[in-house]
Amino acid sequence: MLVKVFGSAVFGVEATTITVEVNIDKGIGYHLVGLPDNAIKESSYRIAAALKNNGYAMPGKKITINMAPADLRKEGSAYDLTLTIGILVASGQIKAEDIDKYIIMGELSLDGSLQPIRGALPIAIKAKEEGFKGFFLPKQNVKEAAIVAGLDVYGIENVQEVIDFLEGKGTLEPTTIDTRAEFYKTLDFPEFDFSDVKGQESIKRCMEIAAAGGHNIILIGPPGAGKTMLAKRLPSILPPMTLREALETTKIHSVAGKLKEVGLMNQRPFRSPHHTISNVALVGGGSYPQPGEISMAHNGVLFLDELPEFKRDVLEVMRQPLEDREVTISRAKFTVTYPSSFMLVASMNPSPSGFFNDPDSPQTSSPHEMQRYLSKISGPLLDRIDIHIEVTPVPFEKLSDDQKAESSVDIRKRVTAAREIQTERFEQMENIHYNAQMNTKHIREYCALDDVSKQLLKTAMERLNLSARAYDRILKVARTIADLDAAPIVVSSHIAEAIQYRSLDRDGWLG
Repeated sequence: MLVKVFGSAVFGVEATTITVEVNIDKGIGYHLVGLPDNAIKESSYRIAAALKNNGYAMPGKKITINMAPADLRKEGSAYDLTLTIGILVASGQIKAEDIDKYIIMGELSLDGSLQPIRGALPIAIKAKEEGFKGFFLPKQNVKEAAIVAGLDVYGIENVQEVIDFLEGKGTLEPTTIDTRAEFYKTLDFPEFDFSDVKGQESIKRCMEIAAAGGHNIILIGPPGAGKTMLAKRLPSILPPMTLREALETTKIHSVAGKLKEVGLMNQRPFRSPHHTISNVALVGGGSYPQPGEISMAHNGVLFLDELPEFKRDVLEVMRQPLEDREVTISRAKFTVTYPSSFMLVASMNPSPSGFFNDPDSPQTSSPHEMQRYLSKISGPLLDRIDIHIEVTPVPFEKLSDDQKAESSVDIRKRVTAAREIQTERFEQMENIHYNAQMNTKHIREYCALDDVSKQLLKTAMERLNLSARAYDRILKVARTIADLDAAPIVVSSHIAEAIQYRSLDRDGWLG
């Protein structure tokens, strides 16, 4: 008897429906075809034990299973439940009239209980698109899949629940989630708040500008100046995610298996990888490509603490994703693309000892050591960072001051107002939502300068020996400063402030 059941494979952040054809005939043997990986090939042992422990049996006949399309590589243990139900129906142990109306996915334990899977959200989206009635999956993944309206999503604890439902012996209630209610559950009192930061007013201003325009920023200062403390508080002043951004971000975390019984993500991600990270872990990849840290930070913040400590080749692979806001991973037979539109926040000491240019500390690094330390970061990478700012230690008077600083909620109101101006400006453009995403054509259109501003910028370009990319970055930052002031055009004061935020371009910065 031939039976067809349906599962799904995830490539990148998109899913493809897989038809699992199970044929049971005279003879003996178990044949699994359609490019399964080792985890799927091993499923026969898990299935046999799970069936026996639930009062069923593996048929002692010739079982042939084809996973179509046969030329598409299938991976992971999430097909265990699909294969199990197919074998039970094909062998006549259970009757299931409507089996072709459901997507069935889940990893089996030997006692028939289910383990969580990856990519439940993209699978649910694809199932809805293709007109399936429902989706059976492990209970741990049910919240992320239930985000998709118009699809019956059933959270299953063990294989017997699916069997009873398909045979009409038991009932299962589909899980429903009010996506909008879930999305609007925002935190008005963030864990890390700018009101905790004493002093550092100029750095907070920089952070506000970076958040308002989505600009990349690097903080340079000695140990203990507060670089990490400031970076951790940046997500608290970013504008709330839109529903589209929340879905995109949740999709990536679903594919990576990082959601842990969470529905829709409504907080912007903050990723802070250690400096020993490899290329593949940062940008994504592997023999079966998985999203890396830059994609996990999509629509959020990627914080690279102690930037020169990262391997140079690791930093260089970030150059293209920083520019294109997506990363494409190519393999011999397929290519996957992961979105990676993130804000880069980097921090570094100004020298190996950490106390270069600090009048209160002895300078222990020679100019040669300094040069070697800073050369770990290439010019092209620094060019892609819009704002460079020096962070100086906070004096005792400020540290001991009992006065509360401005809270993240207040700063976020100004940032959100500036972002709304940008959203209106770019509403006709598909892939541009804020100033940092502007290309040269948009810069010419929206950052037109008067003669005074042009002369000021020309002088700065010549004195600081800036590249063409740095010129564009200054204009983008100036446009954001103008948006924070609700100014329709960029004037010389905005340009002057933007030029200050290019510390590492200054001649003589090394002394």
